[in-house]
Parts: sequence; C-alpha cells; structure tokens
Amino acid sequence: MKIVVIGGSGLIGSKLVGRLRQGGHEVVAASPKSGVNTLTREGLAEALADAEVVVDVANSPSFEDKAVLAFFETSGRNLLAAEAAADVRHHVALSVVGTERLLESGYFRAKMAQENLIKASGIPYTIVRATQFFEFVGWIAQSGTAGQTVRLPPALFQPIASDDVAAALADVALAKPANGMVEVAGPEAVRLTDLVADFLKITGDTRQVIPDVVARYYGVEINDRSLTPDANARLGPTRYKDWLSRNAARAA
Repeated sequence: MKIVVIGGSGLIGSKLVGRLRQGGHEVVAASPKSGVNTLTREGLAEALADAEVVVDVANSPSFEDKAVLAFFETSGRNLLAAEAAADVRHHVALSVVGTERLLESGYFRAKMAQENLIKASGIPYTIVRATQFFEFVGWIAQSGTAGQTVRLPPALFQPIASDDVAAALADVALAKPANGMVEVAGPEAVRLTDLVADFLKITGDTRQVIPDVVARYYGVEINDRSLTPDANARLGPTRYKDWLSRNAARAA
C-alpha cells in the first residue's frame, strides 16, 4: 500500500513514516524539504500518484491569526483537490482535542476550518484529534513565564507522548475510514500546573509555578473540559513521569 505523509519530516510525521515503513508499506515522506509543497502545489500530484492513503500532519509555520488560517485553508484545499484527482481512498488528518471548545483562539479556528474542508470534500476520511504532546510542556511553561514565575490555569490536561500519537495514526491509516472523529490522549489526567511543576523540577529549572484561575492558555480561557478527551478516547500507554524521567535532558 502506498501512503503519503504530508509533513513527513516533522515530529509526528517522521515517527509515523518510520512505523509504516517497518510494516512494509511504500511511504512518501512529503514536505517542502522533499519538494512537495501543499501551499504552492509543487510536487503534489506526483507524490500522490497511485496513493491509497494520505495522512496530513503538517502544521503552520506561523500561529498568527491570519497566517494560520491562510495556511490550513490553502493547504487543505490544494491537498484535497489533488487527492480527488488521484482517487485517494482515505484522508487522515491530525487535529486537536477540544478544537470546538477553543474557538477564541485563531489557531483553533483555523483547525476547525481545516476539519470542515475535510468533511465537505467527499473523500472518505478520519480526523484524529490528539491532546497536547509531552514534548510541548516546556513551551507551555514559557508561555506563562514572567521573570521567575510561571502563571498558568490549574485546568485538567491529559497529554500524550508523540510516539503514541504516531502509533494511533498508523493504525488509523491502515483501517477503514471512520468518516468521523477519533480522539487519542495520554493515560492520565493531571492539572496543567502540576504537569509543568514536574517538568521544571526534573529539568533543574528554578521557576515557580503559580496556579491562577484567570491566567490564560495561549490567550484562551480554559477549564477542566477544554483540553480533555471524551470517555471513548484511545489512550496511549506512556505515562508522563515515565517519559520525563527518560527524556529530561532532551526536554530541558
């Protein structure tokens, strides 16, 4: 089976490509680095020739409201049109748990626009919504930092290892299209402030985490439901503290 991974050189894409190739599949790791650009359509038709499945894990290089919307709309339209022309049988896209609850954010409005394009395309699809990745906790800490303090909302979080996201995407890519959503998350729900405090402690960072119910998560007000999955979500096996103990030096 030929599978094209859009964003195949990134964190999730590179892991997914490796998993699928280990399974004996023909995999194209498509990205601007390999001459495939979904914004300009360069190399797109050639990459999709004879493909049965396309997995889109590409992300916008800019999170500014207009830029991120333009990226997901332009990339999405070009990719879906190329897939229709190539008779692709299954479109898989990576999105974010809670997207519809976070539309105050330009990024999540853009992800919702991407999802809506997929649903309207007529191509059989599965949208995989994942919670935040363990690898991004350091960036979350930085987003709430002022001096030596980190102010964040103490909302529930259920983050997941990127390896577990890649494993879920590989399974979905090889399955029949759901024509709907699949959620994936880590095995444990924890307070965001506790998560970040553990990260800072194990990486030797002296910043102090201050729970603040009025603090925002990347500019968005969140609560315990905002970023947590539904009860039927697929749960990855990797626990955050186990992952952090193995990756502390790299995560710092």
